[in-house]
Amino acid sequence: MNDSSWGAPQGAGYWGTPEMRAAPAGPAHDVHDAQQTRPMPNVPDAPDAGGDGAVDRDDRDRDAALVGGPLFRDEMPQEPMSTPLPPPPQKKRAGRDLRAAIGVGVGLGAVIVASLFIVKAVFIGVIAVAVVVGLWELTSRLKERKGIRAPLVPLAVGGAAMVVAGYARGAEGAWVAMALTALAVLVWRMTEPPDGYLKDVTAGVFAAFYVPFLATFVALMLAADDGPWRVLTFLVLTVVSDTGAYAVGWRFGKHKLAPRISPGKTREGLLGAVVFAMTGGALCMEFLIDGGAWWQGLLVGLAVAASATLGDLGESMIKRDLGIKDMGTLLPGHGGIMDRLDSLLPTAPVVWLLMVLFVGAG
Repeated sequence: MNDSSWGAPQGAGYWGTPEMRAAPAGPAHDVHDAQQTRPMPNVPDAPDAGGDGAVDRDDRDRDAALVGGPLFRDEMPQEPMSTPLPPPPQKKRAGRDLRAAIGVGVGLGAVIVASLFIVKAVFIGVIAVAVVVGLWELTSRLKERKGIRAPLVPLAVGGAAMVVAGYARGAEGAWVAMALTALAVLVWRMTEPPDGYLKDVTAGVFAAFYVPFLATFVALMLAADDGPWRVLTFLVLTVVSDTGAYAVGWRFGKHKLAPRISPGKTREGLLGAVVFAMTGGALCMEFLIDGGAWWQGLLVGLAVAASATLGDLGESMIKRDLGIKDMGTLLPGHGGIMDRLDSLLPTAPVVWLLMVLFVGAG
């Protein structure tokens, strides 16, 4: 609180006794104080109410009322100083519509489980459809944001063929389909002008590897005798890892994991993913996989938490480079298909390899 709160500055327009009003402003009244204080208006002296030539209390009160308040400090009404209340704490909110996300997730889960345990071929079709839609989202965003024209037709046909070949012919079939898809991308792009050819085919080969080739490992798991249970374990552990990371990070997250890539992810969330995935892995390997053991499940869960987190960060890096939040809007509350495949795609080869090492190819 500055001096102007208690009275007017000395100098022109100062209200006091005649002797005080006659005193000139001296050097003590510097320019800085004048600039920091609200100037008071010049009001002529009112007639002397007492007739004695002096300005009495009634005169001062009337004069002070004209300029907005009492003059002297002892006449200033004292008001209690109030301390501003701190703002009420805000509840943490999720970044997405949880109701829509849960509803879509339950619906997708029902379709996947039903196709997985009824007819394996139907589940292969589900994988192929997800691959084609994911490729469409990825190539569309590349064209919109970067002007990269990765050819969708050979990618979609080759991607679906990769999944089918992996299920029917194993890893060799998947590698052959991958090579033919890359060759088709190179040839297809030759039908257009050469400007940007290198970046277009490079993006096309990357898309072929990133989406359909990694998804082919799910088909490889399904081909085993207990394939549905292996795939179910893979899906459950990935979902449990993501759920643990979200729940623990949302409640306890304070230390950022990779702020430049994904500011929402925390180290506490990563720890939650590891604990949830390892617990789920021990249970799944012990009770769902023939010949599996709980300690193997701990290792599988740890590997899933690491690969799922890296996959999520990898797609976050792609989206940050493209300047977008989601790859699509097909799934309410989730974004696009690629926003749901980001953790699943890099986790599929990891789980397939560990299953082969622990319990065999089946």
